[in-house]
Amino acid sequence: MSRDLVLHDWLIAGIALAAGGLAGLLLRALVRWLSKHALRTRWSGDDIIVDALRTLAPAAAVIAGAAVAASTLPLSTTVSGWVNHSLTALLILVATVGVARVVAGLVQSVAQARTGVAGSATIFVNITRVLVLAMGLLVALESVGVSIAPLLTALGVGGLAVALALQDTLANLFAGVHILASKTVQPGDYIRLTSGEEGYVVDINWRNTVVRNLSNNLVIIPNGRLARTNMTNFTQPEQQLSIMVQVGVGYESDLEHVERVTLEVVDGVMADINGALPDHEAAVRFHTFADSRINFTVILGVGEFSDQYRIKHEFIKRLHSRFRAEGISIPAPTRTVALQHEDPRSVPLAAVPAASAVSQPSPVPHQREAPAAALADGVR
Repeated sequence: MSRDLVLHDWLIAGIALAAGGLAGLLLRALVRWLSKHALRTRWSGDDIIVDALRTLAPAAAVIAGAAVAASTLPLSTTVSGWVNHSLTALLILVATVGVARVVAGLVQSVAQARTGVAGSATIFVNITRVLVLAMGLLVALESVGVSIAPLLTALGVGGLAVALALQDTLANLFAGVHILASKTVQPGDYIRLTSGEEGYVVDINWRNTVVRNLSNNLVIIPNGRLARTNMTNFTQPEQQLSIMVQVGVGYESDLEHVERVTLEVVDGVMADINGALPDHEAAVRFHTFADSRINFTVILGVGEFSDQYRIKHEFIKRLHSRFRAEGISIPAPTRTVALQHEDPRSVPLAAVPAASAVSQPSPVPHQREAPAAALADGVR
C-alpha cells in the first residue's frame, strides 16, 4: 500500500461499485427488451444469444465496476496484482459460461431443425458444453499464474486410468457419437429392434438412447447395444411408407368387380382420413388360391408409421360395409369331415375289446352224479 486509505478513496470506490451495479441493472433491462423482440424472429439463434447475455452482461458490468474501484484504492503491487488476476479469471469464467450456453443452444437448435422434433441429441450438446467450459477453465487458471502444462500431463495420465475404469461408459459414448455421425438414427425416427423394442427416438445422450413407444412409455437402450443390433428405421430414407392389408373373397365372386370396388374404397379412405396420402396410387394384387377363398393384398399409403393403425381401422370398416352392399362374400375357412360306418358283424374277432370277453361268465362243465353202486364199492 503506497499510502493510507482515506475517506475519499472509499467514496470513489463505492461510486465505482455502485456505477457497475447500476450498469448491470440497465443492461439486464436492455437484454429483457431485446428478448421480447427476438421472440418475433424466425431464427432461434438470437433467442439463445440474448438469453446468454441476460447473465453475462450484468455480471461483466459488476466486475468492471469492481476493477475500477480496485484501481482507485492505494493498494500494494502484490495485492493489486492478485485482485486484478482474480477479477480477470472471474470475468473469463463468466464469459466461458455464457459462450458455452450459446454454443450448446446453437447445437441444440441445429439438431431440432434437422429432426423437426422437440427432443434433440444431447450427446453433442453435452460434449460441446464440456469442451468450452474446460477451455475457459484452463484460460482462467493461466490468467492467475497457474501453469497448465503439469495439469495437462496429470490429466493425460489420469485419463488413461479413467478410460480403463469406464470402458462400458466410453463405449456407449463413442457408439452414440457414431450413430449420430453416420445418420442411421436421428431423434424423431421410428425404429424397431430385432429384440422387439420399437418406438420414436426421443433423445440420444452420452450413455443411452431414449425411445418412446406407442403406449407413451420410455424404453432406455444403451448406445452400444443399439450400434450392435439389427434395426429397422421406418422414417428413413423418407417418412412416408406403404402398408399392406390382406383380404379374401369367395370363389364365386367376380374379381374385376371386387378390384373396382376395393379401389373405390381405398380412394375414399386416402382422401378422407387424416394421415393418409391423397396422391397415393392404390393397388390391389390377387396372389393365392386358398382353401375356401381367393386372397389378395391391398396397398395403402400413410404419412408416418403411427398413422397406419387409424387408416387400417377405417379401411376395414368401409370395405366390409361396401362388400356387404355389393353382395361380395368373405367366406370363413370350412372343412368337410366324412365319417364311414362299418357293419359290426364284419369286425374281426381280434378287434373286440378284451374287457367284453372278460365280462362274459365262463361256462361251468356239467358233472354227472356217480351211481349209488359205485359209491358202495368205494366204501368197501
